Amino acid sequence: MLDHFSVNVSDLAHSRAFYEKALAPLGMTVQMEVADFAVGFGQGGKPYFWIGRRDPVTSGAHVAFTAGDRATVDAFHAAALAAGGADNGAPGLRPHYHPNYWGAFVFDPDGNNVEAVCHSPG
Repeated sequence: MLDHFSVNVSDLAHSRAFYEKALAPLGMTVQMEVADFAVGFGQGGKPYFWIGRRDPVTSGAHVAFTAGDRATVDAFHAAALAAGGADNGAPGLRPHYHPNYWGAFVFDPDGNNVEAVCHSPG
């Protein structure tokens, strides 16, 4: 089981603003900060998703967050686009994964593929 994970970002303030808006529909907020180096997002006092300023930045990571229902996936996608993310797959069924896989994908400011997914039937 994972405890936490992180992605590298080039501009911590810019990425923080993006993730604060994109993750809000999933109920995730800033739980911890380490000076101008890293920000941890999560719930209930537990930061389990971190962004950290690194040079050089690598991109291409894929992070998927669980959503409780399809409407939350849709809200994540809309919020991420409004926060400056780039569409990488509108909300919808992905039956090639399984019949109830409802997901949405966006690229964050550094090109990481961020997803919200609901596995429950509609």
